[in-house]
Amino acid sequence: MKGMKTLEIRIERTIAAPPLEVFKAWLNPKVPGTPWEAGDALILQPKVDGLFYWLSSNTAHYGRFTKLQRSSVIQHTWMSSYTEGLESTVTVTFKKQGGDTLMTLEHTGLPDNDKGQAHVGGWHDFLDTFPMHFMKASRKKVSRKKVAGKKVAGKKK
Repeated sequence: MKGMKTLEIRIERTIAAPPLEVFKAWLNPKVPGTPWEAGDALILQPKVDGLFYWLSSNTAHYGRFTKLQRSSVIQHTWMSSYTEGLESTVTVTFKKQGGDTLMTLEHTGLPDNDKGQAHVGGWHDFLDTFPMHFMKASRKKVSRKKVAGKKVAGKKK
């Protein structure tokens, strides 16, 4: 594998929630838009040196968490048949941006071929779905507000 040309993916999304909330949601296997929610089987140990195994469409993905900094960084290795034996690295960062979070996903060390390129579409699919979780949560919070015994959307007057 030495000398193999590799590919790097970088995707950013602005999420309407604070960094800690986004960080926790990304590790939650019940939240749509995370790889952990989408699989057919899952073992998830989100701690440094913890392992994950994720089976999706008969393709096993596995790795080891190498860095977890609450509300700012999640990093883990990533291997599957699509990495062709290379241990690639996924780093997700969460940076406060006003009242929102700038979430950046970088996947490095992928083979620079069709199998490596397949990760581009996969990560975009996840990161196009993930922010919707926060929109739904936001609507739930608004719909629960009451003024004089009546539910209203918006602020109290």
